[in-house]
Amino acid sequence: MDTDAGIDYGTFEDGRHVNYWELDQTLQRELRRGYTDDEFDWAESRLSAFGETVGNTIADNADDIDGHGPELEPYDKYGEVQNWVRYPEAQYENERLTYEQGIVADSFEAPPGRDEPMPLSHNLAMQYLLSYSDPGFDCPVAMTAGAALVLEKFGREDDVLCEYYDALTNRDYEDLIEGAMFLTEKQGGSDVGSNETRAEWDESAGYWRLTGEKWFCSNIDAEGTLALARTEDAPAGTAGLSMFLVPHADPDDTDGDGPYTKGERQEDGPLAPAETNDQFYRRLKDKLGTISVPTGEVEFTGAKAYLVGEEEHGFRQMAEMLNLERLSNAAASCGIIGRVLLESKIYAANREAFGETIDQYPLMRADLVDMAVTHEAATTYTFEAARLLSERERAARAGETADDAYRLMRLLIPIAKARTARMAVDTASYGMEIHGGNGYVNDFVTNRLLRDAQVLPIWEGTENILSLDVLRALEREDAHEPLQAAISERLEYISHPALADAAATVEAEFHDLMGALATLAGEDTEYAQLSAKRLAHYVFDVFTAALLLERAQRNLEEDENGRLVLVANRFVSRELADRAARGITSGGRFALEAYDSIVRYGPVSTDEVHGIVTDST
Repeated sequence: MDTDAGIDYGTFEDGRHVNYWELDQTLQRELRRGYTDDEFDWAESRLSAFGETVGNTIADNADDIDGHGPELEPYDKYGEVQNWVRYPEAQYENERLTYEQGIVADSFEAPPGRDEPMPLSHNLAMQYLLSYSDPGFDCPVAMTAGAALVLEKFGREDDVLCEYYDALTNRDYEDLIEGAMFLTEKQGGSDVGSNETRAEWDESAGYWRLTGEKWFCSNIDAEGTLALARTEDAPAGTAGLSMFLVPHADPDDTDGDGPYTKGERQEDGPLAPAETNDQFYRRLKDKLGTISVPTGEVEFTGAKAYLVGEEEHGFRQMAEMLNLERLSNAAASCGIIGRVLLESKIYAANREAFGETIDQYPLMRADLVDMAVTHEAATTYTFEAARLLSERERAARAGETADDAYRLMRLLIPIAKARTARMAVDTASYGMEIHGGNGYVNDFVTNRLLRDAQVLPIWEGTENILSLDVLRALEREDAHEPLQAAISERLEYISHPALADAAATVEAEFHDLMGALATLAGEDTEYAQLSAKRLAHYVFDVFTAALLLERAQRNLEEDENGRLVLVANRFVSRELADRAARGITSGGRFALEAYDSIVRYGPVSTDEVHGIVTDST
């Protein structure tokens, strides 16, 4: 190609001490599309500053924390319960740097220089960048945002809960608290309705008291934890669950007014026995990855708690939090994919074998092209779902509704979490292979990225649970209607000849997808569940293909850059097209001809892109 080849990854030593925002043109494109012009103008410099921080200080700290993670000291030297989690100093530094740059606050309260909050997609974009360096630490950040969303929706009538909301969304680290969600119980797991934790009203103390055991509690010592429990005479199942906010410290016995904060924790050290809430942090889990977030087992022994909203509405409230949490999981997956891809590009551009850097060999070029296309697909889908969530929440804050956005996001979000989590695991695994034996050892970040990625298919619901949620969205929300409209609108927009064949393939698959949805609507529950996982993947493939085609058409019109034409064609060919002899007999050299454009973000003219696509089909 005669055009500039794009980013020269051979000028970097590895994927740290760089600015992740500046190198990730995929994220830049999606946010430019999803934000208003004034939102993007305000955010661009701040995201660049955060990308610089994450790529340098936080990236270095994350590797150190992985080897020297949090430690639990449940008792003081006299054998009294103190529930103290000791963190390395590097973790405190990462927390301060991250929260004070507005990762949670900016999407809930108007940041300096703006009259209203940023959309929730801004929080997700910063989580994405954070996950380039530490997906484990992103878990507390995500739950802090999720807890803030729950209190914004269901706790604003309560003065005490407003104090916790203000602390969750504070920009000053000294006055900040983190959130958590203690959901899993040993006998329940994904079966939330079987939760056995009880809540009883203590008239003399003026608090609800929680008794029971929570089995998998990430961010175990969060200052403001949301937990589900069953009040007296409440019905069985999810209908009988209520939501409570459980403080880390006894709300009556700590110094000062309001919630016990990060600043107080660092200044005062472990709580005195009389200051602990009535709960016991039994042990931390010895986990494969995500070492930076302490995950453990908690026994509530009469812990003081505040009811959030109305009794027996806890499961519905939790579902609101889960929408954001699942997209946080997807954003973390995209961040891992982005970091693995960056590390792989840099390594391939520097590693010499048989007299050439390995990025010159056809097989490696094909692999890097497909990794880049995976990154484009995951990020495009995730931030389209994030845009819909932001639209819905912005309408809710204005006292309005956005029914179509809600119905479509209810379908897209569980699919986003399920598919991108698997993509992250697969990409991280192959990233290790690219690095050879080095990728397998602790000295190289690919080792940790795979260990961190492996939890993402588990957090916030396994793929089976998410696939069943897809069926619920179709049944209860008629989500197929906005899905059909969204895909049709995008396919009708496509007009460039270089997209014609791919668009025809997607059009045919779209027709078949609608037929599959109609078939399942008429089948019994057992057959529908049997097909749910295949359906979730089918929706992802067709919807993502339509998104990529639409983005490609717009790029051609706006800046005459055909890069996304190549990306869209590769995705459609890989995921949807029928290829004779698996493409071996086609004579196509797509990965070689499209390499600089797809992998290195090199621009490609409309004339060139048409030739590459035509020669490769």
